[in-house]
Amino acid sequence: MKLITATIKPFKLNEVREALTDVGVRGMMVHEIKGFGAQSGHTEIYRGAEYTVNFIPKIKLEIAVDASMADQVIEAITSTARTGKIGDGKIFVQDIEQTIRVRTGETNIDAL
Repeated sequence: MKLITATIKPFKLNEVREALTDVGVRGMMVHEIKGFGAQSGHTEIYRGAEYTVNFIPKIKLEIAVDASMADQVIEAITSTARTGKIGDGKIFVQDIEQTIRVRTGETNIDAL
């Protein structure tokens, strides 16, 4: 099993969710986060005063899938989240040793 963690632009969330559903993802966790990378923030003007926004709003997705689905999930995320501009996000893939569904006690693939 694999845990795929992706950061994407907030306005891409629904499009990415639909693409993931189409490839068979049955669930995911979504977090609203703030961060910076290569873009490292920007300046804005509010009521005539200029200020710096150091952390950019992002969406963090956590998706646990069978290892055989990982490449499909990664492709679905990259193809739908890509705008071609700086700040499109990152994807991290980790191995999962064990998964347990609390309600039923099912384990591993059955728990997904």
